[in-house]
Amino acid sequence: MLRLNVTRVGFLMGVSLLLASIIYFFAANWGGLARADKILASAGIMVLFYGASFVFSKMKIMLGHHSFLSAIFLVGGCISFGVAVALLNQIYNSHADNYELFLVWSIPALLLAFITRFNPFFVLAYTLVHLMLWQYFFPSSLYIARSDNEIGLIGCMFALINLILFAIIEAKRFSSAPLKFVSFIVFHISLLYLTNSTQFELFGPWMNIVSVAAIAIGFYYFIKVRLDKAMLTLNALAASAFAVFKFLELLSEHASTTFFVLGLLFVAVLLTGNFFFFRFLNKLDPHEASTDKQEEILQAEAHHGTLVGKIVSATVTVIGVLIGSISLVGLVFLASDEVEPQHVLFVISLLFVLPMLLLPRLNAVIRYTVLTIGYAAGMIAIAWIDLAGLTLLFLAVTVAGWFRLHGRAQHFFIYSLINVNMAILLFQLFEYIQYSYSFIVIILTALNAVIYASHHLLAEGAHRRHLRECGLLFMLLLLFWLTFMEDIFPYSYELFNLINFIVVTVLAFLFVRRGQALEASVSLAFWFLYLAYKYYDLFWTLFHKSVTLALLGILAIAVTYFFAYRARASVPDDADAYRHLLRRSPILIAIVVALQLGYVGYHAATSEALLSSGTSVKLAIEPLDPRSLLQGDYVRLNYSISTPPASITEELEAHGGSRRIKVVLLQGDNGVYELERIYKAGESLTGKEIVMNGISNGWDNIYYGIETYFVPEGTGVETERNAHFAYVKVGTNGDALLERLSKD
Repeated sequence: MLRLNVTRVGFLMGVSLLLASIIYFFAANWGGLARADKILASAGIMVLFYGASFVFSKMKIMLGHHSFLSAIFLVGGCISFGVAVALLNQIYNSHADNYELFLVWSIPALLLAFITRFNPFFVLAYTLVHLMLWQYFFPSSLYIARSDNEIGLIGCMFALINLILFAIIEAKRFSSAPLKFVSFIVFHISLLYLTNSTQFELFGPWMNIVSVAAIAIGFYYFIKVRLDKAMLTLNALAASAFAVFKFLELLSEHASTTFFVLGLLFVAVLLTGNFFFFRFLNKLDPHEASTDKQEEILQAEAHHGTLVGKIVSATVTVIGVLIGSISLVGLVFLASDEVEPQHVLFVISLLFVLPMLLLPRLNAVIRYTVLTIGYAAGMIAIAWIDLAGLTLLFLAVTVAGWFRLHGRAQHFFIYSLINVNMAILLFQLFEYIQYSYSFIVIILTALNAVIYASHHLLAEGAHRRHLRECGLLFMLLLLFWLTFMEDIFPYSYELFNLINFIVVTVLAFLFVRRGQALEASVSLAFWFLYLAYKYYDLFWTLFHKSVTLALLGILAIAVTYFFAYRARASVPDDADAYRHLLRRSPILIAIVVALQLGYVGYHAATSEALLSSGTSVKLAIEPLDPRSLLQGDYVRLNYSISTPPASITEELEAHGGSRRIKVVLLQGDNGVYELERIYKAGESLTGKEIVMNGISNGWDNIYYGIETYFVPEGTGVETERNAHFAYVKVGTNGDALLERLSKD
């Protein structure tokens, strides 16, 4: 099984590198390919991925490995379709990252999700649909003035969509654990946003009732109806987030000494009330739940008391720490007169921390809450006082907390504080040294690497296991941080990037091989994080990155395939979950693939027809230079016709809201077209007039869908400097395509 996991990680990395190389290549907008070549290349890549999926699904040997490869190449084919659609928009200079891109992309993702019932497709479709809705209501390339009521309705729509999705999954209409968790989280985030009374004065206060009701129903449902450990935990986190958000909302309006005192009292009441609530939950009888859920509840009954205790403890600690820390710091600030507040805060922090370390038999919730408040206050104090001696003293107190506390969460928190404390100490010692910031990160990286490498010196047990996990996490986090630092010695930037990639890749395979699931997950997360963030890195051009990643991807797949071939006898073919993925509905999958290829061909054909037969229009422009995630560098254009004169603005504002319109452009004596008026159906035009489609934002701008001009990587600034006019092709129906930019 370990060999099987190692090979799957290798295949996943290889295919991910290939997909990244394709995205990087097309985003680079390499000038060595003509329009037709780019379109054929994107369609060919789609066929290659889907074809590889089909071929691997038919192989009889190494069935476990080949079926997994078939599955990930099938997902890769759907992703490559999105890249192809983005490329079409790049070639014909359509809007960057507009909602139509995600709409078109989401359709085959949804179809493949319901055909294959494969979770990666569900997650991909969910993400694309939400991106489509977000871009539709809040487009990145189009400013639309929306009222608070409109924004509130949009928030309600997101909440309702996710609630319905969660209910459908919970009713077992289809199964997808990732979507169940994500939809529940997004539902509560949407509700929490809508409770903002400052922004939504009319319905914000009422949404507080809705949010509290949703949380209460969640607790009842996941305890009494269907006991669910993960969902009960998420519901508790939603309650924590609501309490903290409301406290911060009140703080922004009523900050005073009295308010902060009440905040501390609130924490005390909260701790007391939840202590009794904890006892009540421990006495809950799982047999009281509904009979149709009896079997599921009985399976979880043994872990019920521990589960509820952990949830309540974590919830109360989070709420108490945040509210208590804010109240304590605010109270010290407002109450300190003769004594400087930072010294008062330091003394109070010790008074909070030391007794809790020396009294381990106190109620765990109260103890951890007071400890955390004390540590948070102490960190603020030592950073403010700026004395290395006091910082070293507090570091000793923090290290003592590691040995006095128990539990993974507690140790992770203390270990994080130790790193923050060490960073403050190093900054105080090396403040006036050149590149002190970079050297501090290097020293902390090395310290965490040493801690991780020497964790075996501790006796076997929880302390050793937690030290190993924390040391690994912070080592990888700080190593990743180093990849963004400028050179502090010759080629240090390149060296840190190389070290990070090698270390994370080796560790991922090592942990998978050893069966260390948590460490393997952390390593893989940093591996994909590195791959994603280096897109924006200017170390290499996107073209060079593309070639490098493609070679690495091919090498990873080849080496992994060789390893898999050598170990094929150990693969449990009969237990392979991916075995029948492509065989469920091959005809339906083939139809979806054909539709994707058909869309690419149709989009290209209609765009080429418009370029060849449309009327050429010259427009004045003012360019900018941003970047699109999938499509690379582009110049954002603001046309002279984008800002209408006062008479037209008044007409647009009278109708209100965003809407599609047609405008009449009139050619001037210098050949440049200017906005003349809003077109009215049936009116006649002169020889120098032309109609073009646009979208009014309901305020002071009109957008025509030709505001982006994609350029090869690194040439945006030059294009911005030299371009003064745009040449646009306008079809008989008013649609426009941006053809080229020019100085004159």
